[in-house]
Amino acid sequence: MKPLFLILSSLMLAVVAHAQDYRLETISTAAPGLPAAYTAVVDAGGYRVIGPAGAWCEIWFRKSIPTVAKPADEAIVLPIAQGTLLGILRFAAAGYDRRGQTVKAGVYTLRYSNYPVDGSHQGVAPQRDFAVLTPLSADTDPNAAPSFDALVDASIKGVGTPHPAVLSLEAPAAGALPAVVKEGDSDWVLKVKVGSLPIAIIVVGKVEG
Repeated sequence: MKPLFLILSSLMLAVVAHAQDYRLETISTAAPGLPAAYTAVVDAGGYRVIGPAGAWCEIWFRKSIPTVAKPADEAIVLPIAQGTLLGILRFAAAGYDRRGQTVKAGVYTLRYSNYPVDGSHQGVAPQRDFAVLTPLSADTDPNAAPSFDALVDASIKGVGTPHPAVLSLEAPAAGALPAVVKEGDSDWVLKVKVGSLPIAIIVVGKVEG
């Protein structure tokens, strides 16, 4: 039989490890402060990702994400056109993006893009898909499809970060949806189905590059 102090130590470690986990709640109310144009296309229900310190972020996806023919580039996993609105993200307190950049508390649009094929982006992710954050107040038309350069510029200016504020996207593996699951050592991934499109967004985690 194990000594009592070893049993208690194991239990304490288990509690600490569990405390670092992230979990998912559904939200039955719409994103706060949505203009009428966004209310028409964004789902009235969303998801809250809760971490060790409380609510980490809240996301409301589009009712249906328009799709296009998937590019031949195998590093692109989602059939979505450049600049397409994916949904709305809210940080109740300061958060951070995939680069580790601080993102102020507030409501942001999430728009689809692909990172460029160049040396400065090598190793960022196995796939090129990502979501770009722009303050909702600076992104007035949900049906717009800004070019890569325009979207990057709007994110940098609006969020106030040296690089555009981004979150990595991927195609979710098989499993129950919706869910928030851990991948690798430190990534936490929100996996959902938006209309008929399964999509996953890495909401917690950082890469260099």
